[in-house]
Amino acid sequence: MTIATTEGPLKRGAVRPGERALAPDLARGIMLLGIVLSNTAFHLWAAPRGPSGWQPVDGSWLDHAVQFTMIMVLDLRIYPLFAFLFGYGMMQLYLRQTTAGTDGRDAARILRRRSLWLIVIGLAHATLLMAGDIIGFYGVLSLVLGLAFLRRGERALKWWIRIGVALLVLVSAGPVVAALLRGELGTFGDAWSEPGFKSFAPDEENWLTAAGIRLETGLFVTFVAAPLTLVGGGYVLFLLGFWAARRRVLEEPGRHRTLLRRTAVIGIATGWLGGLPMALAHVGALDVPDDVQSEAGALGVLRDVTGNAAGLGYVAAVALFAHWWTTRTPRRGATAVAAVSAVGKRSLSCYLAHSLLFAPVLAAWGLGLGEQLGSATMVLFALGVWLVTVAGAYALERAGRRGPAEAVLRRLMYRARR
Repeated sequence: MTIATTEGPLKRGAVRPGERALAPDLARGIMLLGIVLSNTAFHLWAAPRGPSGWQPVDGSWLDHAVQFTMIMVLDLRIYPLFAFLFGYGMMQLYLRQTTAGTDGRDAARILRRRSLWLIVIGLAHATLLMAGDIIGFYGVLSLVLGLAFLRRGERALKWWIRIGVALLVLVSAGPVVAALLRGELGTFGDAWSEPGFKSFAPDEENWLTAAGIRLETGLFVTFVAAPLTLVGGGYVLFLLGFWAARRRVLEEPGRHRTLLRRTAVIGIATGWLGGLPMALAHVGALDVPDDVQSEAGALGVLRDVTGNAAGLGYVAAVALFAHWWTTRTPRRGATAVAAVSAVGKRSLSCYLAHSLLFAPVLAAWGLGLGEQLGSATMVLFALGVWLVTVAGAYALERAGRRGPAEAVLRRLMYRARR
């Protein structure tokens, strides 16, 4: 089927159900569980914060166990997974079009239009519900990186990946190492600064006031933080996604088992060990100055940098599971795997649904339940929200329907007629 657009003829439309691979969709479904769990700290707006200005410091031993696990396993570890999968999906779409005979420039235009609409959707999402939106953030990154790298060769990708890794080390780890050598860890960080969650306005009782704060934060995240991420080498995960998609690593995990095993083991171990000192300091098991464990301090930087390795490790582990599960006879748990994969196929709709279920219930301008919950009970609430989206996505899957946000985005992207 040829689709007419304002730019030129596309030889085909969006991905067809039979063309989808299990690993990317399963990884996106699990990723959304990680995102909804890691976002819980945003909504505990009455809880006292420590020097990090992020995770609460109060509660029972169970709350502290949840905080410890969040810092070591999830915080700044799920978003790198998102970045890799986002880049992987971009290259998949581009290759599907060009393989079908679409001119590379026309395929790139479709992706640019997608990026621009994601920025619009992200800013609307930030203003209405969730200031910590990442859709607009990745819309900006995908717009720039798509222009620069979609049509570049593999050699160029590898060189820029190496440059990005070097930038990450220089910008993030370099100053910390220098401070360690000088014995000046205390120069890093802003101890007991205003809690970071304040920029998300969950404690504002007036919705319009909260919306203004959220819009300001959303604009900063989208148009300041995203470009700074590019300058600091944060584009590496995107480009690794481009490279992996060209190699079909997630579509054919059986052919890349050695790479995936090494990535899973090394990546997860590095990520968890990198987050461990911050987690120990947060619960008081490691005695360090407050400014050292702060969000901008040495332990925070160590946690953030190693989070990239953890994100890659997680996606590799999911790919290995997908290969193992598809080769089993019989395949136990088929319904659960299909339901989580259905979430991954509708990741944009489910991501937006999280905020729709979170914000009105938890924020001060809504029911205000966030004032009453602790870290452990909030995790249960988040798990319930994710399960609601799993049930909804699975129902749409069985009905053969896309998610509503995906349907709208595809119409905006292709602007197609038969």
